[in-house]
Amino acid sequence: MKYPITLDALEVLDAIDRKGSFAAAANELYRVPSAVSYTIQKLEQDLAVTLFRKEGRKSVLTEAGKVLLEQGRDILDATERLAVAAKTTHSGWEPVFNIAIDSILSFDFVYPLIGKFYDLQPDSEINLYEEVLGGALEAITSGRADLVIGAGDDHGAGLGIKSRVIQQIEWVFTVAPGHPLTDAPLPLSQQLIEQHRFIVVRDSSRNHAPQSRRIFSKRPVLSVPSISEKIRALSFGLGVGFLPAHRIRQYIDQGVLVALPVERQIPADSINIAWKTGNKGKVLRWFIDELSDPRRLPFA
Repeated sequence: MKYPITLDALEVLDAIDRKGSFAAAANELYRVPSAVSYTIQKLEQDLAVTLFRKEGRKSVLTEAGKVLLEQGRDILDATERLAVAAKTTHSGWEPVFNIAIDSILSFDFVYPLIGKFYDLQPDSEINLYEEVLGGALEAITSGRADLVIGAGDDHGAGLGIKSRVIQQIEWVFTVAPGHPLTDAPLPLSQQLIEQHRFIVVRDSSRNHAPQSRRIFSKRPVLSVPSISEKIRALSFGLGVGFLPAHRIRQYIDQGVLVALPVERQIPADSINIAWKTGNKGKVLRWFIDELSDPRRLPFA
């Protein structure tokens, strides 16, 4: 099937709209005005629509022309991205790279890293996602992500997944100022803790049974979507829970949250990066090398 709408015609249409006249569009496209006029006349004839009307000396799009231009620009943008992706892939750099970051980490550390990457390779598209607990591993095994930052120790051995420890994380039992546990004998016993509601971060796994960790309560929990929201919910006094020490230092210092010692200490967790062993892309290798540098640690 032959389609009357060509990329060339869309480029001409776009230039006329931006420049306000056929002559100005011809000048931008390095064509004679008659060639621009012929392109539009041919397109109108093939589509059996009127694309422009005259208002004084200016050419103005009709409603049909506006629809064609609006969606045509999407096609032009997509074509440009496709061309860039083909060139990028040919050079060995992935045109699209997906990074999943576990909610245990703030995203702040990754933005300077991405800025450094763009200085080297500006034509790759980077997508960031937040995952929780088992969702991080699932993001790799399902193909949602090319790299996970913040994966736990259950990093998918035997599933073609490789991981590397980049840091350790400490957990702190936390409540809001004025919470009844702030007046309790320290260190807090598990029997005392389990009388209070725990706030938990909801596992983002889509295809596996959700995980839960660091819950000592026998009461119904309050489930939230991220560590950031858990911090907020705790600060409102809605429950108790363990938080990563590096995420709450400022809140402790400001008196927004209170850290309390407990009899049953939570062991430190390893922070890993994880990826599929079969992925040999240059973007992946670049991020692995950068994140393996101690100066690039998420919360150094």
